[in-house]
Amino acid sequence: MATLKYLPSVGAPLIYGIHKPITSLGRAPSNDLVVQGPGVAEHHIQVVFDGRDYNLAEVDRQADIKINGKRKRRARLVHGDRIELGEGAEIAFSMFSELPSRPQTSERPASGLPSDLGGLHKLLAFSQKLMARGSIDELLETMLDDILELTSGDKGALLLVEESSRGGEGRMFSVRAARNVRREAITNPEGVISDSIVRQVLTTGKPIIVSDALSDTLFGKSESVVALQLSSVMCVPLLSKGEAVGAIYVGSNRIKHLFERSHLDLLTVFASQATLILENAMLLSALRADKEKLSQELSDKRFGEIIGACPSMLEIFRKLQRVATTDINVLITGETGTGKELLAREIHRRSNRASGPFVAVNCGAIPENLIESELFGHVKGAFTGAIAPRPGKFQAADGGTLFLDEIGELPTNLQVKLLRALQDRAVVRVGDSKPEKIDIRVLAATNRNLEDEIKAGRFREDLYYRLNVVTLSSPPLRERGDDVIIIAKALLSRFADELKSPVRGFAPATLAALRKYSWPGNIRELENRIKKALVLCEGALLNPEDLGLGDAQLAPILPLEKAKEEFQRRYVLEALERNHGNRTQTARDLGVDPRTIFRYLEKEQNPIPSSAVDKGESKGP
Repeated sequence: MATLKYLPSVGAPLIYGIHKPITSLGRAPSNDLVVQGPGVAEHHIQVVFDGRDYNLAEVDRQADIKINGKRKRRARLVHGDRIELGEGAEIAFSMFSELPSRPQTSERPASGLPSDLGGLHKLLAFSQKLMARGSIDELLETMLDDILELTSGDKGALLLVEESSRGGEGRMFSVRAARNVRREAITNPEGVISDSIVRQVLTTGKPIIVSDALSDTLFGKSESVVALQLSSVMCVPLLSKGEAVGAIYVGSNRIKHLFERSHLDLLTVFASQATLILENAMLLSALRADKEKLSQELSDKRFGEIIGACPSMLEIFRKLQRVATTDINVLITGETGTGKELLAREIHRRSNRASGPFVAVNCGAIPENLIESELFGHVKGAFTGAIAPRPGKFQAADGGTLFLDEIGELPTNLQVKLLRALQDRAVVRVGDSKPEKIDIRVLAATNRNLEDEIKAGRFREDLYYRLNVVTLSSPPLRERGDDVIIIAKALLSRFADELKSPVRGFAPATLAALRKYSWPGNIRELENRIKKALVLCEGALLNPEDLGLGDAQLAPILPLEKAKEEFQRRYVLEALERNHGNRTQTARDLGVDPRTIFRYLEKEQNPIPSSAVDKGESKGP
């Protein structure tokens, strides 16, 4: 390692090992080697190592420099050279190391940078200050001010990629914060980078330091250097997943060689921390914006707590609004998971009983030996374990609404008692004989076809007509078109907050997959898939795989002829079932030859059950 030995007029010599490409000498404390004496400039000279030679160059044009007694402004140094600065400050140059360690020992190194511990304290303070800021613009302004204070720069700018061009080619950048810098010196009005220093940093993703900007052969004609008359420049990229999403630009028009490699290293560390904080702030801001946008979108697609805009749901809303203000019984039908209880709650909320209780009973979840007690209550001693009288769900719903979910699961013997309670508006507790008057409205729901259940003898016809004054049929999710997208976005917004998930939305391919999937479990299945994805996904957007909607899960798109054939097959089988398996009558209803019915039956993999054998026809084909 080459060394510089400073021979002050008073005190012991100071030896400095040249360990970096540019070494500065002068009177200012920020120099690598501080030299005192008459005529010594703040920043006098610099020694530049190009990988082979050590070259001396002036920094202050007014300062006196002598090498071996001769005045020179630039020179290649050789072993044994004597350098004189000002009026007698002498430095000896040696190609060999004379001292293994740096001579200056103090709490602050010669470069003017804080110690490692001091740097950590500054980084901590920097992070805490940034995290306390609310808006993105306030965060950026604070970030730039702290960086200028850290580096002693007097000019600076902070650039970010435009949101609309993220992830695409030809990305546009904008100057989001600036101090003593004209924005047009770095970008043009269209957002294209005009400055060569910033452009190289954003292209390569690597930081740059320019010690003598105006004299630099590569960047001396940089737009920002010329426009701002900069002496020192430093530019560091803001990297996210290896891609430059912005840059920090710092400069000074007063001091050459203000920035050193150690400054650049420290600023790079600060930039990494700032990028993380900035990304979190931008994600939070985007989530808030998405939430506001979603709320606006839902304002005209929400009916109370129910979301929907497809024609079938609009028809349900119209009927619901009419029946809600009356006291008639309503039967809500639909597949499992279509939101039948939500419809029941909305009827209650819009009724004259809204101030009363809403009591929901799942008739399929209560054991048969307990369901009578659950519905009507019991008296003390009515059965083993009945140690005290207890009211049932009918009494609990007095003055309000009783919702009987999965009414098709109710045992036949209980159907008789339920019918009596609905007719008399009174119930008798188990073990008692005295009826209790009740004032309730009954809403029922089922995923079964109760007409088929009546034909099979599993449901009482008189109870069916007592419950089914008005029917609301909740459509399956696969038939609701774009409603699946609207509901998925609403669920994502709600559950992302509850689960503190970083996910902010769906990838475009996911929206297409949501539409294509048949959703046999309807909204309940959609809700569960979104919850699972929010817990396991690590990205900002949910992909089809996160929701388990890969290609294998989606129904294949059939050629038109095959799709038409499949529809006709299902339609023929449905007509055959409605005619109780009578092929002749089915052919007559469909206006086709009976042999057409036989053809579809032969294609059916599962043979029709024995109960569907033609009545009055031979059993042979």
